[in-house]
Amino acid sequence: MDPVALACAVVSVTVLLYGAPVVRDRLRARLPAAPVDPYRAAAGRWLTEDDIQAAAAQLLLDGLVTINRRGNLALTETGADVARTAGHPLPDALLAALRRRSASTTLGIVAFHDPVFRAAHAEFHGVVRARRARTTRSCLAATGVLLLTGELAFVGAALVDRLPQGPTQWAATAATGLASLAQFGFLGRYGGRPGADSHRVATSEPYVPPALHPALVELSEKAPEAAAQLRAGRLRTTRRRNRGRRRRRGRGTASARID
Repeated sequence: MDPVALACAVVSVTVLLYGAPVVRDRLRARLPAAPVDPYRAAAGRWLTEDDIQAAAAQLLLDGLVTINRRGNLALTETGADVARTAGHPLPDALLAALRRRSASTTLGIVAFHDPVFRAAHAEFHGVVRARRARTTRSCLAATGVLLLTGELAFVGAALVDRLPQGPTQWAATAATGLASLAQFGFLGRYGGRPGADSHRVATSEPYVPPALHPALVELSEKAPEAAAQLRAGRLRTTRRRNRGRRRRRGRGTASARID
């Protein structure tokens, strides 16, 4: 193969390999950041401050559920109406989970033991979609590696096909060899975690949790007792039964309603 034509092809591929990520990063930096759903942001907080806790707080604020001193959530007449929605997928999923139960229950029991709610929660955060995207990217990366490996094998065979003649062909052969080495170095990135360098830089900075969800802030201001009961109910993942003891009148029956 003509060394000059081979050099033009190999150098162009090398420039494309190293130039495309640079252009992509510059375009991402110039594009405005998309607004983040408050429930998605709250998912990174502590257990009693996360998105599920915020969804329950929103239902309390909207008067769709009540909570008693033991942290049990119960539907109100408005919440029991199947035509009424909370206006957001995550509180709606929690409201549907409470409607499926025949008795009041804690948020912890729903969050940890309701498979339908857990599936809706995972779907809202795009777990399945992200898993599929990672699989697609892996397949594309493997295909790219195979193509690049084949191109390097072809270039290697073409370089030893015949001896260059004259300074132009020798210069083109040298450029082809350097570009092939650069492509081989790019190929060495395969298998490494994407963004590893940026991750090392980010981990050197202190972790700043996302802001508290507005529903939790509002509930703490309007009804701090209900907020405390909700936190206690989130930590209760099993139902307690008072066996062998008579229930005292008036205990465990008062519900907190947010006005």
